[in-house]
Amino acid sequence: MSLNQVLDRPISQTLPYVEAELTYLVPMAGKLVNYTYEPPAGIPRTTGTYQAHKLPIYNARSISEEISLDREGFGFTQHQTQVHDFYDEEELRRVYYLEAEQLLKEVTGAEQVVIFDHTLRNAAQSKPHENSIKEPVKRVHNDFTAKSGYTRARLELATRGIDNIDELLQRRFAIINVWRAIAQPIQESPLAVCDAQSIAPTDLVTGDLVYRDRVGETYAVTYNQEHKWFYFPQMHRDEALFIKCFDSATDGRARFAAHTAFEDPSSPLDALPRESIELRTFVFYPD
Repeated sequence: MSLNQVLDRPISQTLPYVEAELTYLVPMAGKLVNYTYEPPAGIPRTTGTYQAHKLPIYNARSISEEISLDREGFGFTQHQTQVHDFYDEEELRRVYYLEAEQLLKEVTGAEQVVIFDHTLRNAAQSKPHENSIKEPVKRVHNDFTAKSGYTRARLELATRGIDNIDELLQRRFAIINVWRAIAQPIQESPLAVCDAQSIAPTDLVTGDLVYRDRVGETYAVTYNQEHKWFYFPQMHRDEALFIKCFDSATDGRARFAAHTAFEDPSSPLDALPRESIELRTFVFYPD
């Protein structure tokens, strides 16, 4: 049974859900620009205006085995990690990168996986300009665009001295985030993922993401009442969520699964700040 068939049932007979506010971009005429740092005086941090919409966010745990990266654009699995301390950079790269590479090959059938980035999130420990730990992002977005999927791949592969870049980028490849809790089960600021099938191309708004040394592109998302949102409540460190942020295939498979952190109304008032990690990876499929 597909996810859409589940949702076609009367709501009283389908998945449990919470209602929460998700923050969307308000449609705009000008160019969307977002800075990753405090820009020069007189320049706004973002040119966009955002608005919250209250939506149901469905608990997808009971249908996790029916969800497909190629159909809905996200996936979920049990996966025991051997990492003791995710804040230990050396252990992270030595142990977790290899674990995730093997896991992605098993889940996707990929021939080659390149992990090119990771982000730790913990609002209690985040100190801009002092460390690289970040707070959860509470805006609906997708990390890459149809263009920047290619440009980021070429940049990262060249940085790693890979020779056959043109050959790799002519094959089908995807950018998949591997997202996981790294401490206590997540109760505060969980991650919601939007079924890629429910996103219209016109909902995706290309924006410049300005770094100090380069300019990337991401998608912001405008509100559409057809969007279907899901989450996996109280994720713990031996579970992994996969989010497809780009796919070079244009044959109808999911390409962009928008996502956002949100304030879960069922979270305890004294819930500890969410601690999570996301890996960003290139997944190259066999010819």
